[in-house]
Amino acid sequence: MAISNIELKNKMYYVYDEKQKEITHNWENTLGELKGFSSELVVFYRNKMFYIYDEKLKEISHNWENSLGEFRNVAGKTITFVRNKMMYVYDEKLKELSHKWL
Repeated sequence: MAISNIELKNKMYYVYDEKQKEITHNWENTLGELKGFSSELVVFYRNKMFYIYDEKLKEISHNWENSLGEFRNVAGKTITFVRNKMMYVYDEKLKELSHKWL
Protein backbone atom coordinates (compact mmCIF):
# COMPACT_ATOMS: atom_id res chain seq x y z
CA MET A 1 0.00 0.00 0.00
CA ALA A 2 1.17 3.52 -0.76
CA ILE A 3 1.61 6.39 1.67
CA SER A 4 -0.75 9.22 0.83
CA ASN A 5 -0.54 11.41 3.92
CA ILE A 6 1.04 11.70 7.35
CA GLU A 7 -0.52 13.75 10.12
CA LEU A 8 0.71 14.75 13.56
CA LYS A 9 -2.18 14.72 16.05
CA ASN A 10 -1.86 14.78 19.84
CA LYS A 11 1.90 14.07 19.65
CA MET A 12 1.35 11.00 17.47
CA TYR A 13 2.13 10.53 13.77
CA TYR A 14 -0.58 8.79 11.73
CA VAL A 15 0.22 7.27 8.32
CA TYR A 16 -2.61 7.02 5.75
CA ASP A 17 -2.95 5.15 2.46
CA GLU A 18 -4.44 6.47 -0.80
CA LYS A 19 -7.97 5.83 0.51
CA GLN A 20 -7.15 7.83 3.67
CA LYS A 21 -7.32 4.64 5.73
CA GLU A 22 -4.89 4.58 8.63
CA ILE A 23 -1.95 2.25 8.03
CA THR A 24 -0.22 2.76 11.38
CA HIS A 25 0.73 5.32 14.01
CA ASN A 26 3.53 5.99 16.49
CA TRP A 27 4.58 8.59 19.04
CA GLU A 28 6.35 11.79 17.98
CA ASN A 29 8.99 11.40 20.71
CA THR A 30 9.79 7.89 19.41
CA LEU A 31 10.10 8.92 15.75
CA GLY A 32 11.41 12.48 15.95
CA GLU A 33 10.79 15.31 13.49
CA LEU A 34 9.14 14.44 10.18
CA LYS A 35 11.39 15.69 7.36
CA GLY A 36 9.50 14.28 4.38
CA PHE A 37 7.72 11.33 2.84
CA SER A 38 7.00 9.75 -0.53
CA SER A 39 4.50 7.07 -1.47
CA GLU A 40 7.06 4.49 -0.27
CA LEU A 41 9.29 6.03 2.42
CA VAL A 42 9.20 8.30 5.45
CA VAL A 43 12.20 10.31 6.69
CA PHE A 44 12.48 11.39 10.33
CA TYR A 45 15.23 13.28 12.17
CA ARG A 46 16.06 12.50 15.80
CA ASN A 47 19.18 13.00 17.95
CA LYS A 48 21.32 14.18 15.00
CA MET A 49 20.40 11.11 12.95
CA PHE A 50 18.15 10.57 9.95
CA TYR A 51 15.89 7.51 10.07
CA ILE A 52 14.22 5.93 7.04
CA TYR A 53 10.96 4.02 7.59
CA ASP A 54 8.53 2.09 5.41
CA GLU A 55 4.75 2.69 5.28
CA LYS A 56 4.26 0.71 8.51
CA LEU A 57 6.89 2.84 10.28
CA LYS A 58 9.30 -0.09 10.38
CA GLU A 59 12.87 1.21 10.34
CA ILE A 60 14.78 0.47 7.15
CA SER A 61 18.00 2.37 7.88
CA HIS A 62 19.59 5.30 9.70
CA ASN A 63 22.75 7.40 9.58
CA TRP A 64 24.31 10.44 11.21
CA GLU A 65 23.50 13.97 10.05
CA ASN A 66 27.22 14.80 9.70
CA SER A 67 27.63 11.85 7.29
CA LEU A 68 24.57 12.68 5.17
CA GLY A 69 24.32 16.47 5.32
CA GLU A 70 21.19 18.59 5.04
CA PHE A 71 17.99 16.82 4.01
CA ARG A 72 16.69 18.07 0.67
CA ASN A 73 13.98 15.73 -0.65
CA VAL A 74 12.49 12.24 -0.76
CA ALA A 75 10.97 10.84 -3.97
CA GLY A 76 9.93 7.24 -4.52
CA LYS A 77 12.69 5.17 -2.93
CA THR A 78 15.40 7.86 -3.16
CA ILE A 79 16.47 10.47 -0.64
CA THR A 80 18.51 13.57 -1.50
CA PHE A 81 20.91 15.38 0.84
CA VAL A 82 23.31 18.32 0.37
CA ARG A 83 26.75 18.24 1.99
CA ASN A 84 29.88 20.31 1.27
CA LYS A 85 28.35 21.95 -1.83
CA MET A 86 27.51 18.55 -3.30
CA MET A 87 24.14 16.89 -3.80
CA TYR A 88 23.96 13.20 -2.89
CA VAL A 89 21.18 10.77 -3.82
CA TYR A 90 20.74 7.66 -1.66
CA ASP A 91 18.48 4.62 -1.77
CA GLU A 92 16.26 3.57 1.16
CA LYS A 93 19.20 1.80 2.82
CA LEU A 94 21.20 5.04 2.56
CA LYS A 95 23.55 3.58 -0.02
CA GLU A 96 24.84 6.34 -2.31
CA LEU A 97 23.43 6.18 -5.83
CA SER A 98 24.92 9.38 -7.27
CA HIS A 99 26.35 12.78 -6.47
CA LYS A 100 27.14 16.06 -8.24
CA TRP A 101 28.57 19.49 -7.51
CA LEU A 102 26.13 22.31 -6.89
